[in-house]
Order: sequence, then C-alpha cells, then structure tokens
Amino acid sequence: MAGFLNGLLGNYTELSTQELTAQYGVYLMPEEKITTGFRLVRDSFIVTNHRIILIDHQGVTGKKTRVASIDLDSIYDVTMETAGTGFDDSELTIHYITSPYYKSNNVSTSSYKFEFGKKFNVQPFYVAMQTIASQNRQRINS
Repeated sequence: MAGFLNGLLGNYTELSTQELTAQYGVYLMPEEKITTGFRLVRDSFIVTNHRIILIDHQGVTGKKTRVASIDLDSIYDVTMETAGTGFDDSELTIHYITSPYYKSNNVSTSSYKFEFGKKFNVQPFYVAMQTIASQNRQRINS
C-alpha cells in the first residue's frame, strides 16, 4: 500500500532486477544488463550498464507506451536535493547531452528530474550517477 501511495504522490519505488527484466527485457540491447529500476504508478525507469530507459505508459489503459533513453555516456552533471520536513521529497536531476556529437561547438543539453519518497536513501544513487558524470566530463574534455 505504501508503494501505491508513493506512486500517487509522484515518488518512485525500487523494483527487483528480476521483475524489471521480466517486464521490460524486450527493450534491452544485446549484452545490456539491468542494474536497478524504479516504478511510479504506471511509469518506470530502468538503469542498465549502458543507459537509463524511461518508460511512460500513456492513455487510460496504459497500452500506449513511450520509451526514451538517456545514454550514461552523455551525463555530465547530477544534482540532488534530499527530503526535508513536511511533504518534501528527495529529488535527483540528471543533466545530459542530447546532441549526437559531444565535442562540438553547438552542444545541446537537457535535464530530467526524478522524485523519490522521504524514506528512500537517494545518496547511493546520486553517488553512482555523479561518478559516471565525473568520468564523462574527464573523457569529453580530454
């Protein structure tokens, strides 16, 4: 019940890799493995060894599905805001490059915000994503 209430409040809850693979394995590329994943009432996001897969079930029945990806290689910054008192939630915002060439004069960027419930410890996820971002900045700028 708590997971459902978190979903209604716009907070992701963590799922097992087995459950995610069974439900979303069709979206994986060859040799791609799920490392973690989360669900909001109907929507989900999955972190693999190559990308973050965003799954948005649309419409009344949820049969229409939009799937988008953020390549882990494109993430250059991550910001985190922990939950405070009251109804505050933890937030993690990933900033990433959307242009196909990372070393160009006209780089396009975007960001995506994830919201987690008060009880979810967002710090390990932040550290993992920030480690990737730091490695990417070094690689891109070298």
